[in-house]
Amino acid sequence: MGIKYYPAESKADAVALYRSRPGATIKSVATDLGVSPETLRNWIRAAEGRSSGSPCASATAATAVELVVS
Repeated sequence: MGIKYYPAESKADAVALYRSRPGATIKSVATDLGVSPETLRNWIRAAEGRSSGSPCASATAATAVELVVS
């Protein structure tokens, strides 16, 4: 099975659906949408501005530019 492409709008809609269901689990929403729980979890992390392995929020654009220039 290859990698599937999901448009940004579809990802945003999935994250919004998850957030609109206070008691829902990632697994239940992912099942409803027909995607894997890990896929939905990654979309949620991306929407929060975090990478999957990062324990804190990602650097701002200005900080990132400073790190690249240094």
